[in-house]
Amino acid sequence: MSTIALSINNKAIGPIETSDDVMMIEFLHEHLNMTGTKFGCGVGVCHACTVIVDNEDGTSESVRTCINGVSRFNGKKIRTIEGHAKENEFGEIIKLSPVQETFIENFSFQCGWCTSGFVNETTVLVEKLKLMPIRVNEIETVIEKALGDHVCRCTGYVKYYKAVKELILSTEGLTRP
Repeated sequence: MSTIALSINNKAIGPIETSDDVMMIEFLHEHLNMTGTKFGCGVGVCHACTVIVDNEDGTSESVRTCINGVSRFNGKKIRTIEGHAKENEFGEIIKLSPVQETFIENFSFQCGWCTSGFVNETTVLVEKLKLMPIRVNEIETVIEKALGDHVCRCTGYVKYYKAVKELILSTEGLTRP
């Protein structure tokens, strides 16, 4: 057993005692009733279960929750798909994130199972590009490198990639001459 405390979507969680063999995806679903992060393959291949870990140095990274135990996230600041949209004081969604908006505008997802992983990975990519803009001719390579490991069971990759490219090109400061 371990005792963990972490922050998820800016909400303090714990300290909570949990078994050492509980995976983070299970912790999110069964202990916190946060089911937006999807369980896909269970072996870390499809990336549907990706969440964002915000590091103390201001950088962020994507981490798969089906292959990482909850104790790995002890003391960390986590963002899940439930934390991207802005809500009002009643908990009602009033504005989607730019990544969520571009995926909807481009009809990127079909069944939606992989969407939370794509949203989180693209959010990390956009945040990295704000710190280190890329040349326009590098966009497709950078998108492939960031999203290439994500599996969409409906094979909707073209629309995801098109949406991300549009977002990068339309967001000031993500590209350089």
